[in-house]
Amino acid sequence: MPRIWRFTPHDSGRVQSLSSELRCSSLLAKVLLSRGYDSKDNASLFLSAKLTDLHDPELLPGCGEAADRIIAALNAGRKITIYGDYDVDGVTSTTILWQCLKRVGGNVDYYIPCRMEEGYGLNEEAIRTLHEQDPNQLVVSVDCGITSVGVARVARELNFELIITDHHLFGSELPDAAVLVHPRLPGSNYPFGELCGAGVAFKLAWAICQRLGEGRKASPRMREFLKDAVAFCALGTVADVVPLVGENRALVRYGLATLKEHSSLGLQSLMAAAEIRNKAEFTTDDIGFALAPRINAAGRLGQARLAVELLTTDNPERALQLAQYLDQLNKQRQQVERKILKRAKELVEEHPEWQDAPGLVLADPDWHPGVIGIVASRVAEHFEKPTILVAIDEAKQSGQGSGRTWARCDLHATIKPVSEGLLSFGGHQAAIGLKIPADHIDDFRVAFCNSLMTTHMSQGEPQVELRIDAEVSLQDLTQRSVTELDQLGPFGNANERPVFSATGITLAEPPKKIGNGERHLSVKFSWQQKTIRAIAFGKADWADQMNETKGPMAITFAPIINTFRGYSSVELQLIDWKPAEA
Repeated sequence: MPRIWRFTPHDSGRVQSLSSELRCSSLLAKVLLSRGYDSKDNASLFLSAKLTDLHDPELLPGCGEAADRIIAALNAGRKITIYGDYDVDGVTSTTILWQCLKRVGGNVDYYIPCRMEEGYGLNEEAIRTLHEQDPNQLVVSVDCGITSVGVARVARELNFELIITDHHLFGSELPDAAVLVHPRLPGSNYPFGELCGAGVAFKLAWAICQRLGEGRKASPRMREFLKDAVAFCALGTVADVVPLVGENRALVRYGLATLKEHSSLGLQSLMAAAEIRNKAEFTTDDIGFALAPRINAAGRLGQARLAVELLTTDNPERALQLAQYLDQLNKQRQQVERKILKRAKELVEEHPEWQDAPGLVLADPDWHPGVIGIVASRVAEHFEKPTILVAIDEAKQSGQGSGRTWARCDLHATIKPVSEGLLSFGGHQAAIGLKIPADHIDDFRVAFCNSLMTTHMSQGEPQVELRIDAEVSLQDLTQRSVTELDQLGPFGNANERPVFSATGITLAEPPKKIGNGERHLSVKFSWQQKTIRAIAFGKADWADQMNETKGPMAITFAPIINTFRGYSSVELQLIDWKPAEA
C-alpha cells in the first residue's frame, strides 16, 4: 500500500525569525514550527524539558489521600503489598514504589499476576488469597485496576483496604476502592493526562517522600532516591509508548542520563547482557530495543516477578544470574515469535480468500498467548490489514486473542458491534485483547471482516500517511545541523524523529542488499555535488525497484549521525521513496 506524503507548509520569514531568535539552524526551526512550537518562549520551554517543570504530586487526583493512607499503614507497622502488572510499565511501577517504602523501613512485598493463568489487572482470586494471608494489610495497585469494578467490590465486601493507581482508560463505572489515583479522573484539573503507570507511581512515591521529609520537602536521602527512580520511570514511559511530550519528555530526558550514571545493580547487569553498558549515552532506542524486550520477556513467559527482583536486588551475583536468565528468556521469546509468524503467513497462503479480506483472524493451538500481540503487529504490517491472532487452549476449548490495527482503523470500535459471543474483550483504537470460545472463531472472523467493511472501508480505501516536517536539500544536512536536531529528543510516540523529504535525487551507485539473509537495503544517493549513504531496514526488495527506475527520485528520511571507528558522518534512515514524476 503506497504511503500518502503529508507536507507541512513553511513560511520562510517565520523560519528565519525563529532561527534567529533561538540561534539555531533553519532545519531545527522548521521542525519546531511544523510541530506547533511557533514562538521563542514555547520552543525554548519544549527544548529545555527540566525536572523542575514537573507538576506537584498534590495536583494528581487521589495522590495526596493515597500517600496519607500509606504513611498511616507504615506508622502502624502494617504490611503493604504492591500489586503490579506484568509488563515493563507494571514492573517499573512496582519497583519504584517498593524501593520507596523499603527505604523508609516499610514491611512491603509485591504481587505480579501470571499473564497466562491470571490475565491482566486485578483478579478476584488473588485479592481473596492476599486477604487470607493478612486481612490487615494494605494493597496498592500500580499500572492496573481502574477497570476492575468487580474485584474492587469484593475487596470492599471483605473490608480489605485497596488503593488503585492507574493510567489506563476507564469505563462508565469506576471501582469502589479506598482511593483512586489517576491523572484523568472525572473532574480532574491535572495539567498532564498522559502519564504512564510508572509516572503515576513516581508521583505517589514523591508525595510519600514529601510527607516523611522536612516540611513539604523530601529528606536529602529520599531526594536522591527520587532522582535515581526517574531511570525506572523512563523505562516504563518509553516501553508503554505513551506520548513523549510534557512531563513524560522531561522524565525520559532526565531518566536516560540517570540510566547511564546511577543505574541500579540489576539494570547494570541487564545492560551488560544487552551489550549496551559501555555506550557513551543512552537513547530511547536502547530502552525500546534492548532493555524493555528483556524485561517484557519475563512477563510474556510467565515469570514477571523475576524482573522486579532483578531491578531491586542488591546482590551482585543474583543480579548477574537474573540478567543472563532474562536475556535467555528474550532469545526464547524471539524464537517463539519467529515460529508463530511463519505459521501465520502459511495460514494466509493456505486460504487464498483471506488474502483479499479487509482483516485477518488467525488461530492455532500451538501458539503462545504471551507473544501473539507482537506477532499480530508484524502480520498486520506484512499483509497491510488489521490482524487478530488467537492462541487456542484445546483443554478449555477457548482461545486468547490479541489484535493490532493498520492504517488508522479503530480496532476497538470495529469489534465492539460484533463482540457478542466473545468471553471478554477490551483495548483501544490500536490494540485489543479478547477471549473467545474455540467454536466461535470462524463466525467471528466473518463478523469482524463485515464490521471492517461497514465501519472502516466504507470511508474509502485505508491510507497510511507519512507526515513530513519539511522539504530540504541534501546540502542542508550538515553534521552540525543534524546533531542540533537531537535537542528535540528523546524521540518516541508523539515526538518522532524529524522526517524530511528531498527531490531530484539520483543513485550514486547500485543499491545493495545487506545483513543476515540480505533483508536490509544500503544505498548511496547524489544531489548536485553531495553524496550521502542511506539505509532502509527490512526493505531489501527496494533494491531491484530502484535499479529499474529511470531518472531522479523523491525520498523521505530521518537523518542521523553515524559514528564508526571514531569517524562520524550524516546518514539517512530511508523511510519511503518514489520516482520523481510520481
